[in-house]
Amino acid sequence: MRRTPGAVLAALLSTVLLAGCGGSSSSATEFTGTLVDPPFEVAGTTLATTTGEDLSLDDPGARLTLVFFGYTTCPDVCPLVMSSIAGAVNRLDEDDRSQVQVAFVTTDPKVDTPPVMQDYLDGYGIEQAGVTAVGGRASRDETVELGESVGIFVADAEELESGGYDLGSHGSQVIAVDASGQAPAFWNQDVSPAQLSADIETLLSES
Repeated sequence: MRRTPGAVLAALLSTVLLAGCGGSSSSATEFTGTLVDPPFEVAGTTLATTTGEDLSLDDPGARLTLVFFGYTTCPDVCPLVMSSIAGAVNRLDEDDRSQVQVAFVTTDPKVDTPPVMQDYLDGYGIEQAGVTAVGGRASRDETVELGESVGIFVADAEELESGGYDLGSHGSQVIAVDASGQAPAFWNQDVSPAQLSADIETLLSES
């Protein structure tokens, strides 16, 4: 019987609470990320993707989608987080990998065309691990709206005299989106690949 997102979140919260009360030191019972109650309702923004097909994260087509907002020329945080995501999915077993996809949503759609994003994603070896990795882009306003629906801040871009953009800042969390288009959890940028991988396994086991 398929559990509703609310039932999944309740089961996860129970697991975390029992781990805290039981005095167990086992990391297997701990959830590193933050559980969202009620889950975020993901906006139905249409993203043009690196596959040539449109994607709406309110109907992502995978049991669990790891969503990260960033841009390919980001010098520091984005590569750090994307490397952690790649490391995490590489730790999963084959069955779990088949149920997970990664969605990179660009905050710089003017520069990050589908070919640029595809080259960027290829550099992390996510698909080589057997996990679908897709880059998505929309207009700036649509990207801001999508980010807000899952608690991600995306700063408005200021055009520079050089013709480029000052992208300001964006949220660096990794968002978990389930098959129903709800986001029950997120992780901060400092989550380790091992922690993220363990949490992914927990989410899949409770779905």
